[in-house]
Amino acid sequence: MSVHAAPPAALGAGSPRHNNKRLAVNVLKLVAARLAGLLGTLFVASIVIFGALYLAPGSPLTFLTHGRSMSPEAIAQLEQQYHLDEPVPLQYLRWLGGVLHGDFGTSILFHESVGSLLGSHGPITLVLVVLSAILVIAFGLAVGVFAGLRPGVASSSIMAAATAVMAVPAFVAAVVLTLVFAVVLGWFPVFGTGNGGLDTVYHLILPAIALSLASVAFVGRLAQAAIRQEMKADHVQTAISRGLPYRFVIRRHVLRNAAMPVLTVAGLTIAGLIAGSVVVEQVFQLNGLGSLLVTSVQQKDFPVVQGICLVYVAAFIVLNTLIDLAYSVLDPRVPASGRKQ
Repeated sequence: MSVHAAPPAALGAGSPRHNNKRLAVNVLKLVAARLAGLLGTLFVASIVIFGALYLAPGSPLTFLTHGRSMSPEAIAQLEQQYHLDEPVPLQYLRWLGGVLHGDFGTSILFHESVGSLLGSHGPITLVLVVLSAILVIAFGLAVGVFAGLRPGVASSSIMAAATAVMAVPAFVAAVVLTLVFAVVLGWFPVFGTGNGGLDTVYHLILPAIALSLASVAFVGRLAQAAIRQEMKADHVQTAISRGLPYRFVIRRHVLRNAAMPVLTVAGLTIAGLIAGSVVVEQVFQLNGLGSLLVTSVQQKDFPVVQGICLVYVAAFIVLNTLIDLAYSVLDPRVPASGRKQ
């Protein structure tokens, strides 16, 4: 009587190796789909940005000739130098071809390549957004977990304060924080970015708090609601009634399941910090992309505005892609589309 050995479990359809392979395939599909979507979105955004600037009142020629008495020949030379004499579709194609080769053009206002301007102003905005994101995740989750797991007067008070903070615009928060912590108490500098390194981080703490304050409150409320909902779930109540350790149930069942919706909203909120940084940079006089964008819009510096807007759009899409990838890691059941089927 012969006995045939069963195939190893590691090679089965439900084996860890098979699950890891399926997860890797889903992630690769997601990355490929998101890259295609990124290119398509950037293409559409480039058309909208380029067209909207030319539809707006005024032109770069107004800035170039402001306060100067110039002959028609000199004006024609300026138009030829900046290709303003060409049809708008041809100008767009010329600009798009340069972008595909890494050339965003030359600033009309600063007479410097847009790429170098983005490189010199971008780090300030990046550090500001990263600091704000850390505050949103750390304090937002801490507030939400505390309020969700410990209902009572303290929890209700925290959520009431969070609701009030959510209604405060970033520029109002920036002015109030500056008045209290910079002018009255003198704990932080009023404006500027410091001398680099830790001094720059110190100068950006107050702007980061102003930028992230409403988002911290929003993520905290969402985390509290998600945890409260998971605590009422049947499988959580069953696990508690069976005598499983409370901390194990909270960590394994409540926090893990509640992390999914919180992750989505927190990621989108952090992406929104990029746009909000424009206002905060103006209030604190930070020499970042936001301040550069405002100056360029006022002076009709089209190449700089187009370059910064494209960077903002690309950053938003990349953050959304990272959120979907995190979904796939936290829950292998999530397919390449980033949503459960």
